[in-house]
Amino acid sequence: MADSLADLQRAVEAFAAERDWSQFHTPKNLSMGIAIEAAELMEHFLWSSGAESAQPDAARKAMIAQEMGDVLIYLVRLSEVLDIDLVAAAIDKLAVNREKYPVEKARGRATKYLDLE
Repeated sequence: MADSLADLQRAVEAFAAERDWSQFHTPKNLSMGIAIEAAELMEHFLWSSGAESAQPDAARKAMIAQEMGDVLIYLVRLSEVLDIDLVAAAIDKLAVNREKYPVEKARGRATKYLDLE
């Protein structure tokens, strides 16, 4: 079991290498894989209310976890192929979002940053 993002990156890289899949792991293909798997994740919530989506039964929750794993695997692989530090990218993006969504304007609001007053 991977205990860290670095462990997961090594496991994903080994998985791809064992199957000689690196030749197919272009940024284009990996980004498309992320979008496809994200759509499969969304499918589990389609037509459910907000309350229903927050309380999936055990079987659905297991399927959701599988799709989340797929999204993360593709994202980790893409970060490796493009040599992007995924944690640093997320931290940088969080800093950008802090600027876009200051607490005093955004707290308790689901408003796009362009529309915050």
